[in-house]
Amino acid sequence: MSDVVIKAEGLGKKYTIGHQAENGSYLALRDVLMENARGLWNKTRDLARGRPLIVGDTHEEMWALRDVSFEIRRGETVGIIGRNGAGKSTLLKVLSRITEPSAGRVTIKGRVASLLEVGTGFHPELTGRENIYLNGAILGMTRAEIKRKFDEIVTFAEVERFLDTPVKRYSSGMYVRLAFAVAAHLEPEILVVDEVLAVGDAAFQKKSLGKMGDVAREGRTVLFVSHNMVALRSLCPRAIWLHEGKMQDDGMAGDIVADYLGLQTAALHEQRWDDLATAPGNEMVRLHRVWIEPEDDRGVTDMPRETPLKIGVEYWQFDPAVRLHVNLRVYVEQQIIAFTTASSEDSGWQAMSLRTGRYRSICVIPAKFLNTGQHRIYLRFYKSDTKTIYTLEEALVFDVIETEPRQGTWFGRTSGAVRPRMAWSTEYLGQYDWNC
Repeated sequence: MSDVVIKAEGLGKKYTIGHQAENGSYLALRDVLMENARGLWNKTRDLARGRPLIVGDTHEEMWALRDVSFEIRRGETVGIIGRNGAGKSTLLKVLSRITEPSAGRVTIKGRVASLLEVGTGFHPELTGRENIYLNGAILGMTRAEIKRKFDEIVTFAEVERFLDTPVKRYSSGMYVRLAFAVAAHLEPEILVVDEVLAVGDAAFQKKSLGKMGDVAREGRTVLFVSHNMVALRSLCPRAIWLHEGKMQDDGMAGDIVADYLGLQTAALHEQRWDDLATAPGNEMVRLHRVWIEPEDDRGVTDMPRETPLKIGVEYWQFDPAVRLHVNLRVYVEQQIIAFTTASSEDSGWQAMSLRTGRYRSICVIPAKFLNTGQHRIYLRFYKSDTKTIYTLEEALVFDVIETEPRQGTWFGRTSGAVRPRMAWSTEYLGQYDWNC
């Protein structure tokens, strides 16, 4: 128990939200005055009773967190996943002591450095230099300790030129770089990072993930919220899954992420829209049908890896002056792009005359190319100048299964986004000859 640095017991957070009553389109002046007087009286009464001031005629209670319990030990790196609105940010705010829980209790041992949103912990009127010392003081560090880390923070954040500029003049990227550098380098026992790192560019995100790994290896605790499942799996051995404010699961990150992504997207082998007026699209293109099936048209639920898979897209084109490209992007379970392909790769497509009407584009994925597991297809229409015309996310969702027996003794899932059958050859070169 001495290694437990965060312990949540029946944690809950309740918010009260207001709703405005429906009024008619016409209001007399006396109605407005009466409503204002009634609102002032209600606010005064709630303030006197210690209640939060809520705007609206009716109130509703909403539990952002409900009965959440877990323990996190010193040195653990834990990812927190869930859909938008699942309660992830609320949980981090409670753990960071920004807001108090409405139910249950949380015990925290050690200094907590939080990076929950752009600007957390910074005073906009102070310079970057002053905010570094301010944050260090908030964490309980002495000026000498902060000074020892100062150059390392500035170098990591890449804001040397703007160090004596008020941070209110920083771009969002500069703000996040400095805020993360301060939070990660001032030696907190617990580092809490929300999705805010998505504001930074790719190079900074990579550097930040590396720094969080270093923090974890130094024996400090890291809580990481992200929708980037690849980054979360690579950084966090353990994950907590929140769903509608409650804890859905807690365990090995690989298993939790796979279950989470599997629940998010059930199989979807075909979508069809027969009504042109309501079909997805716009004034240039509208979809009629999108589907996937084995090339031999078995009509099975899962797609066998050993059979070519046929993806079809039927659509109406309304502009005779535009040659539309159909682009397919195939994702695997961990949100990795397995490959991208476009209709322009068809040698006869470019030679077709431009006409309005309904088109059908077919793409065939070779047999024994995809790996087993769940796949999702992102569909995009674009013009020859690469300008996007229309996109449909998760147009199709399908599972690839193995139907032929494996050679050898390994029966697990082979790693990799794709698993193509490559051409191999082996020849015998004779007995041992160390002089060859």
